[in-house]
Amino acid sequence: MTTTGEDHVPARGGPWWWDRRRGAVLDVSLGVVSALECAAEGVPFARDAGIPLAMGVVFGLLAGSVLVVRRKWPIAVVLVALAITPAEMGFLLGVVGLYTLAACELPRRIIGALAGMSFAGTLIVTFVRLRQDMAGDGVDLGNWFFAFAAIGSSLGLTAPPLLLGLYVGQRRRLMESLRERADSLERELQLLAERAEERAEWARGEERTRIAREMHDVVAHRVSLMVVHAAALQAVARKDPEKAVKNAALVGDMGRQALTELREMLGVLRSGGDGARAERASVPLAAVGVAAAAAASRAAEGGESSEGPCLSELDELIGQSEAAGMAVDLSVEGEVRLYAAEVESTAFRVVQEALTNVHKHAAGAKTYVRLAHRVSEIAMQVENEPPPEASAASSARLPSGGNGLVGMKERVAALGGVFVSGPTDAGGFRVSAVIPAS
Repeated sequence: MTTTGEDHVPARGGPWWWDRRRGAVLDVSLGVVSALECAAEGVPFARDAGIPLAMGVVFGLLAGSVLVVRRKWPIAVVLVALAITPAEMGFLLGVVGLYTLAACELPRRIIGALAGMSFAGTLIVTFVRLRQDMAGDGVDLGNWFFAFAAIGSSLGLTAPPLLLGLYVGQRRRLMESLRERADSLERELQLLAERAEERAEWARGEERTRIAREMHDVVAHRVSLMVVHAAALQAVARKDPEKAVKNAALVGDMGRQALTELREMLGVLRSGGDGARAERASVPLAAVGVAAAAAASRAAEGGESSEGPCLSELDELIGQSEAAGMAVDLSVEGEVRLYAAEVESTAFRVVQEALTNVHKHAAGAKTYVRLAHRVSEIAMQVENEPPPEASAASSARLPSGGNGLVGMKERVAALGGVFVSGPTDAGGFRVSAVIPAS
């Protein structure tokens, strides 16, 4: 980052009111020169005024040394210069004083008033002194010559330092304004960078959650059915060998399907191999999440890829649950029609996860699946009755990670829908979701 603003402000390393030592050295040097000048000019002043020479020299030294405080009290310096103008003293004091006054942060009316007073004082003193000198030499050039010479001399002593001071002060204020704006811009850029980093971190967290949800929905259902079939197989292995063989075949098929989907998910997360490592830094995590979601939604029939599960596959999903010993009643209301891929995929996943939860927590309970096609939305409800007494199916003791309901709610909310779940009065459990059709 660039260094702006306060970093450009000079550190106060000088004594008293000076910001820098070189400023103090400059002002002291100017004060010494001005004091020597005024002391030298105090000799003719003392002679004309009829006072001791030492007094005139001391007066000049004191008046000229006021230039040391020009940065602290510029108005006082100009007033002292005006006061000693009739004595024809303080040339350097007046010029530097006017420059400092014009360059400092004072109202323009004060600068204009003091500059006008300095111009008028110099004009009057010059006019009177020229006239006296010419009259003493016996030369009469007319008042117009004395006025012209006085005006030119006054302008020469007043205008250049005044204009230069105004230019320097304006330039200084402009530079300070530019530094402040640059510093403000840098702070805004830092704030934007922090917000961008926060948004990126939030996006990474959202994509991690999404990938975890997809993996949970894809694998958990089939693995849950495998566990149920394995428990049933253990119970009937000796009593009914044919049914045991059938259950074993179902377990094998579901295991292969779960492995296929899991490999697809892992393939997305590891896509590119070593040859794509250079590109990963520039690929946003959102792209990985989208690809992972697409892979997670692929159907397992024959390993063929599709855009995701659809509502037409509900019959197969319910058939798998019935094969695991669950009594499922499916009812469809309204005119069946096609929806957007993400709507059908979300609806399918809600029903799938709800059936999985029934296998986990209410094995053997009768379940009702209701699907309603409405004008502008699609509604689904999965409700199960209270589970029966402990059976072989319920002895599977399926683990629960507690993420199923959360994942369903996140999916539905992402599409602007409404998700409600909770126990029923009869002792069962109900999952309901409404998703906008567009």
